[in-house]
Amino acid sequence: MSTGVSVTDDVIEAFNNFKLKREPHKVRYFTYKVSDDKKFIEMDSMGALDKTYEDFCEALPDNDCRYGLIDLEFQTDDGRPTSKIVFIAWNPDDAPIRSKMLYSGSKEALKRVLVGVGIHLNATDSSELDYETSILPAVKKFT
Repeated sequence: MSTGVSVTDDVIEAFNNFKLKREPHKVRYFTYKVSDDKKFIEMDSMGALDKTYEDFCEALPDNDCRYGLIDLEFQTDDGRPTSKIVFIAWNPDDAPIRSKMLYSGSKEALKRVLVGVGIHLNATDSSELDYETSILPAVKKFT
C-alpha cells in the first residue's frame, strides 16, 4: 500500500552522512515523522553520539507513530564489540487509527531510501522496544 508520501532530500542527505559517520550527522540516532500536511517524511529529532538506546526510546512519543534509525552498539555472543544500523517502525497501539494507517502505508518509501539498512523492526508497545528481551535478540540474528 502506498500513501503518496515521499521522503525529503534532507532525510536522504542526513542518512548518507550518518552511515558514513560524517559531520554534521555523526550521531547515534534519528527519528522521523510524517509532515503536518501528510506529504513528506521529515526529520523529527536526532541524538548525539553520547546518547543511548534509552534516549532513543524516550524520543518516541507514547501515543503517536514515528520511524527511527539507530546505530546500535553491542557485543556479539563471542564477546566482539560491533554495531548495526537498525530501522524501527514505532506504531503504538494508543496512536490514532489514521496515523497508524498513514505510517504503515508510508514506511516503504522511507525504507527504499535507507540503502544498506538490513535490520527492520516493528514495535507497537514499550515491551517490543525492550532492549534485552526484544531488540538485542533480533539484532544478534544478523551478526
